[in-house]
Amino acid sequence: MKFSVIILAYNSEATIVNTIESASRVSDDVHVVDSFSSDSTLALVGETRASLVQHEFTNYATQRNWAIDNLPLRYEWELHLDADERLSEELIGNLELLQQHEVSPRINGYCVARLVRFLGRPIRHGGMYPIWHMRLFRHGKGRCEEREYDQHFLVDGVTAKLRGPIVDDIRIPLGEWVNRHNRWSDAEVRDLVRRGAVKAALHPDLFGSPLERKRYLKGCYNQCPLLARAWLLFLYRYIVRFGFLDGKEGAIFFFLQTLWFRFLVDAKLFEQERMISSQSSEMHPAGSLLPDPSRR
Repeated sequence: MKFSVIILAYNSEATIVNTIESASRVSDDVHVVDSFSSDSTLALVGETRASLVQHEFTNYATQRNWAIDNLPLRYEWELHLDADERLSEELIGNLELLQQHEVSPRINGYCVARLVRFLGRPIRHGGMYPIWHMRLFRHGKGRCEEREYDQHFLVDGVTAKLRGPIVDDIRIPLGEWVNRHNRWSDAEVRDLVRRGAVKAALHPDLFGSPLERKRYLKGCYNQCPLLARAWLLFLYRYIVRFGFLDGKEGAIFFFLQTLWFRFLVDAKLFEQERMISSQSSEMHPAGSLLPDPSRR
């Protein structure tokens, strides 16, 4: 079993070298898709053996599917990473074992756990580990959901799990991390407002795959009361699921990523509802007599 590696990058000078180095330990066909970085990302990639191509970024799903369709991948299998992710030693070992053995023709993809490293500390509590993602699959068998936020790779056929995590090593300044979450909140609001038009192919199922179970639980969360649900999720992750055991770094992470981010999404949804309600009131003010279509 051999596979190509696809890495999405944008202003990733703090992590791109580590990502490429870890990928190069298991593959000699590494591709970086850059969204026109303005820092030293391009120069750093140029010092490696990775292939580099630039493509304008619309959203993650579009970028991932463009890479699948257009990159000259050398091998049958493809492994997808972001520029702030690297392969753990355990995962590298298991990928090397796969390369030494025949893979069942029934298996078309592998889910990999993701471990977040925030302010230098692994976040292992609060339900943050393991979070499973489909990242390794046969070329032509996998596709990314056409969603702006919380999109997953979907694979046609039987899938399995790999031991060892991908380490999501967050090294960007907190200010930029918050800015990105602000942009992601806009994307999620657009997805939620256009819920009927979003092509979400992942079937929610409490007893299904890890991805289906995650989508089911996300649907349950979306049914909870607006604004209150962010607080409930924070208390669940930080208290019930022992997020407080991740120290000061965990306190910052769960406050910003769970409470602030989810509350911001709800606040923007509330704003959307107010705007729609206001526009409806202006079109049909209370007490006005609407025209009777039967009278011409």
